[in-house]
Amino acid sequence: MTELLAVLIPMPVLLPLIGAGLALVLSKHSRSQNLVSLLTLSAVMVIAVVLLVGVDQEGPQVVAIAGWEAPAGIVLVADRLSTLMLVVSCLVTLAVLIYALSQDASDYSDETPISVFNPSYLILCAGVANAFLAGDLFNLYVGFEMLLLASYVLLTLGATAERIRAGVTYVVVSLVSSVIFLTAIGVIYAATGTVNMAQLAERLDQLPPDVQMILHVLLLIGFGIKAAIFPLSFWLPDSYPTAPAPVTAVFAGLLTKVGIYAIIRTETLLFSDSSLRVPLLVAAGLTMIVGILGAIAQSEIKRIVSFTLVSHIGYMLFGVALGTAFGLAAGIYYTVHHIIVQTALFLAIGLVEMRGGSTSTRSLGGLMVLSPALTIVFFIPALNLSGIPPFSGFIGKVALFEAGFEDHSWLATVLIIAGTLTSLLTLYVIGRTFNLAFWRDPADAEDPNEELVEEFAERKRTLLEGRTWRSRIGVPGPMFAATSAIVVVSLILTIAAGPLWDLSERAAENLQNPITYVNEVLGGEG
Repeated sequence: MTELLAVLIPMPVLLPLIGAGLALVLSKHSRSQNLVSLLTLSAVMVIAVVLLVGVDQEGPQVVAIAGWEAPAGIVLVADRLSTLMLVVSCLVTLAVLIYALSQDASDYSDETPISVFNPSYLILCAGVANAFLAGDLFNLYVGFEMLLLASYVLLTLGATAERIRAGVTYVVVSLVSSVIFLTAIGVIYAATGTVNMAQLAERLDQLPPDVQMILHVLLLIGFGIKAAIFPLSFWLPDSYPTAPAPVTAVFAGLLTKVGIYAIIRTETLLFSDSSLRVPLLVAAGLTMIVGILGAIAQSEIKRIVSFTLVSHIGYMLFGVALGTAFGLAAGIYYTVHHIIVQTALFLAIGLVEMRGGSTSTRSLGGLMVLSPALTIVFFIPALNLSGIPPFSGFIGKVALFEAGFEDHSWLATVLIIAGTLTSLLTLYVIGRTFNLAFWRDPADAEDPNEELVEEFAERKRTLLEGRTWRSRIGVPGPMFAATSAIVVVSLILTIAAGPLWDLSERAAENLQNPITYVNEVLGGEG
């Protein structure tokens, strides 16, 4: 089993890169290109599941690239946390790919052919996998840069002025984050002589406290920008909503969580005796409140959900900042939940835009009557995001609050109050959005969509007359199926909450005892 895992560990990075190369070669054959992308991500999904099962049974597994052993060489490390994140990310990227490939090609301009999407998307998937499996800081940086390169291309597909403007903002902010991260890597190497995270776990404690603080703050700022933690989250609500629906979905579901993963990894492995617990708790609370207040002020559904994305990053940071095994387990569970639910919600919003011609609550209305199925796939993840029992969002928040109560500190209590208020305000925002876009008569909208008004009136007449009615505007079946599949997975998170929570607890226990990780990487010499 160990030999098999060693062979499989590099595959989630290697296969998408090979697939991206094949997709470029097949750029003039869209069907073949799409098939390569689907087969590649399907294979990576199977590999990720095998890795998760194997690591859960056998413990952390390490692969030295090109035979150069740690700490001199580059190593990929698979433990419970990294493989769990890998499985969830593969599930999301595969569903979004199916959604994207069935989307109307009119979403892209002639200057940016749809064939560009496949190789860029596969490079993005390789970057995500590399970030999760990286065993040293520089390889983690390489994973982030792969994400930056691919995400800029995906964000600007269509080359519209709005997307280019948002893309420039995104790239500038990401470059600033990367420069800060790279500076931190350089300073860490100068101070310790290594960037291998297992070796850094041993050496950082030997540095003077003020030097440790500088290194710690640099890494947190770099990762905080990528995770969209307040006050470093200003860029996200302006960047994500302008992208095509599938791109927005995978960005919202995954990219900020890569930043959260990096924070979890460094806080538990490199700075386990952190002196920045209080600032992290404060940042978590402010991220919750500021994010949800921003959502209340919006009328465009994509921007509303983008602000709720920021606010719910605060919940994940809350679990990390507590620093206890229970808090980490709750944070991991909530991260998995949020990746699935946020992706499902943005995919559903893409269907709303296709069906209603807009995502503005100023012009939408009547979708509950015009498209009951679409109403369901939007409503379920929306309730889940709000933390309504018995959904996984409720379970995750209760676990976080319980971890906060166990902390017995006034600041943790304040965070529980902030989290409760954020959850109630999220429910208010979601309820208002649902009422305006789905429930009300479209004729009552501030800026009514005449086609919706006419179709709604026709639908009411057919109901009164008992006649059969068929919508003039449909949603492609594969797009709806991909969205429905992610919604079903979000429900499975509730049904299978026990096994997922147990796995999150085991992952948290590993993080609380980094000696196992260190010994596996350094060959028992840690």
